[in-house]
Amino acid sequence: MITSIAWKNVWRNKTRSLTVIAAVTVGVFASVFALAAINSSIVQRIDSAVNEELSHIQVNHREFRSNSEITNIIPDPAAVVATLRNTPGVTDVTGRIIVRGIASAPAGSAGVEISGIDIEKEKQMFTLSEKLIPGTGSYFGTDTRLNSAFIGEKLARELQIIRYILTPESFKALEEKGIPAEVADKLKPLEGQRFTTEKRLTEAYTDLLTQGEVKKYGLRIREAAWSYREGSRIILTFLDFNGNQTGAAFRICGIYRTNNDLFEATSVFVPDGELRRLAGLEEGVYHRFIARLEDNDLTDKVTPVLKEALPDLEVMNWKEIQVDLAMIADYINQIYAIFMVLILAALSFGIVNTMLMAVLERTRELGMLSAVGMNRRRIFRMIMLESIFLSMVGGFAGMAVSGVAIAITNHTGINLVKYSEGMEAFGYSAHLYPTIGADFFIILTVLIVITGILSSVYPARKALQLNPVEALRGE
Repeated sequence: MITSIAWKNVWRNKTRSLTVIAAVTVGVFASVFALAAINSSIVQRIDSAVNEELSHIQVNHREFRSNSEITNIIPDPAAVVATLRNTPGVTDVTGRIIVRGIASAPAGSAGVEISGIDIEKEKQMFTLSEKLIPGTGSYFGTDTRLNSAFIGEKLARELQIIRYILTPESFKALEEKGIPAEVADKLKPLEGQRFTTEKRLTEAYTDLLTQGEVKKYGLRIREAAWSYREGSRIILTFLDFNGNQTGAAFRICGIYRTNNDLFEATSVFVPDGELRRLAGLEEGVYHRFIARLEDNDLTDKVTPVLKEALPDLEVMNWKEIQVDLAMIADYINQIYAIFMVLILAALSFGIVNTMLMAVLERTRELGMLSAVGMNRRRIFRMIMLESIFLSMVGGFAGMAVSGVAIAITNHTGINLVKYSEGMEAFGYSAHLYPTIGADFFIILTVLIVITGILSSVYPARKALQLNPVEALRGE
C-alpha cells in the first residue's frame, strides 16, 4: 500500500516531477553518452596499438631499445622462437630486422625506423595491410626491379610524394561529393596548380571561399585534390653491420593510413631479405621478435612467464611500451565511477530540493497521517520511495535514450575531423564509434537507486520532525 501511495504522490504535481525527471534523464544521457565516446576512443587506440603497431609482446636484445645499434641482435634466435611458441597463450611469432636511417626524396628527407619483415607472417599478425590507401599500389604485391617499401601517409607528405592538384577529374569528384556548382566555380583559378602541402592548398582555397564554405567543404576539397604518382621512389640510407654507410633506392609499393601521425611519419616496412642483404646480416638473425596472444586479457599473465623464461633478453608488452595508454586502460573503470558519482551527486541536489518542497507543501497531510496512526517508519518509507521513483524513472529514461543514441552512432560514427590533426598526433582516431559494456548499465542502475535513497534521507527526516498537532493547525 505504501508503495502505491508513494507512486501516486510522485504524480500529484506533474509539472514539478516531470521537470526533475527530465533533468535526471538529460544528465544521465549526457554522462553515459560522453563516457561511451571516451571509451570508444580508448578501445580504438588500444586496438590500433596492438593490431597495427606493437602486437602484444616484444622481445629485444637488452641494449637494442636504448641505443639502436644494428649489432645488438638476439642471440640464439631459434631457441627464443621455440620458447615463445611453446608458451601457452601465444598464437603467432615473427621476427624483424630493424635499423634507424634516413628516407630521402627530391623534395626532402626524414629520420625513420626501417623494419625488415616477413610479409606473409606480418599480414597474419597485423592489420596494417588493410590500412592501404586505395590508388597507392598494394601491400608488397607490385613486381618491381627495385626494392619495395610500404610507408605511411604522414611520411609521404613530409617527403612531398603526396601532393595536391585540382584536375578536371578533381572537379568531377567535387560534384559527386555534393559541392555546389557555384563553390566549384570559385575554385577554377586553382585548376592545374600543384601544392606540395595540404597547408598551402588550404591557404589557397581559403582566399577564394567564404569562411562558412571553407568549414563546410574544406575536407572534401582536400580529398579531391589529393594526388599520388604510383611507383614513386625514395632513398633509404643507414649504417650496415660493419658500420659502413649503405643504402638503396626503394620503390613505394603502397602507402598506409592510420590514426597515429608519429607512427606514419617514422615507420617504413621492407621485405626482410632486401634489408638483410643491404645491412650485411646473416640469415636467421633478428633484432626483435613479436608475439601475438589469443586474447589481450592474457597480456599480464603471459608477460612474467616469458620474462622468467628469457632472463637475458628484454621482454616488454604493449602496456610497458605505451605506458600512458596502459594507465588509461587500467584505470578506465575508476574514471567511469568517479564521473558518474559526480554527475549523480549533482542530480541528487535537484531531487532533494523537489522532495523537500513536497514535504513542506504536505505538512497538514503528513500531520493527518500521523494523527490517524501511520507510524514514523511508514512515513519515512513513503518519502524514500517517492525519491527512488523520481530518480529511477529519470535514470532509466536517460539510459534508454543513451542506449539508442549509442546504438545509432556506433553504426554511423561521430566525425570529429575538425580536431583530427590534434587527436591523430597522439594516436587517437577522429572518427568515434561510441560503445560501452552492459556491465556499466548494471553499475549505473545500482548508483541511481543509491542516489534515490540518499536523496530521500533529509526530506524524510524533515517529515518525521513534524508535530502532528502543529501540522494539523498549519495552513
